[in-house]
Parts: sequence; structure tokens; C-alpha cells
Amino acid sequence: MTTTNFTWGLGRRKTAVARVRITPGAGAFVVNGRPMEEFFPVLEQRMRASAPLKATETATQYDVICRVDGGGVNGQADAVRQGLARALKTVNPAVDSVLRQGGHLTRDSRMKERKKYGRRGARRGFQFSKR
Repeated sequence: MTTTNFTWGLGRRKTAVARVRITPGAGAFVVNGRPMEEFFPVLEQRMRASAPLKATETATQYDVICRVDGGGVNGQADAVRQGLARALKTVNPAVDSVLRQGGHLTRDSRMKERKKYGRRGARRGFQFSKR
């Protein structure tokens, strides 16, 4: 595709970062160069990634191309969801309230807590041996 009429959206979840580009099209959804069905094998992940399109009823109006790095598959699906919602909001600001109501624009700020010194993990201490 050599068209320049696209819109970007950036999504993050845990350590996953998704750069989502939408263009007017027939509804193709590509993630890291592969079809979404192949990249997200679990139905729940596909539903979460494409939820903003369903909420705004624009699933057949845009082609979606994503580049996702970091994190696990579930975090990547949520990052794609947020990036897609941000791109849709940029294209059509009228859908902001619908996307916000569904929680698609809210950044989930939960991250893994760092390991502390003197402990085995973030909160768990070392095993105590009485004898």
C-alpha cells in the first residue's frame, strides 16, 4: 500500500507497545505482517483487539495494520485495542464517548512490581528455616 491517508494510534499495556495504523478500506486486520487470526490464535484475544471497531460499528470501513513489540500475547492484544481506539478517535472525534464508555481509551497502568533486595521476589521473603 502506497497511500498516505492513514492515521496512527499508539497503545500500551504492561510492557507491550502497539503502533496501529488505520486506512479506509474493506476491513483487513494485519498484526506484525500476519493476519490477526494467525497472530492472536485465541478468540478472546481477537475480540479484545478488535473491540473498538465493534463498539463504533466500523469493522468494514478501515484496514488495520499493527506493529506490536514486547510483553505477552494478552498484553499485546490490549495494547492493540488501545492504539486502535486512539486512531479511531483521531479520525472521528464523535466516537470518543462510545470508546471511553467501553474503557477502550483508558490506559491500564498496572505493571509488574520490581524485586526488592533482601527478599526473594517483590514481596515474598526468603524461606525461614528454624533448624
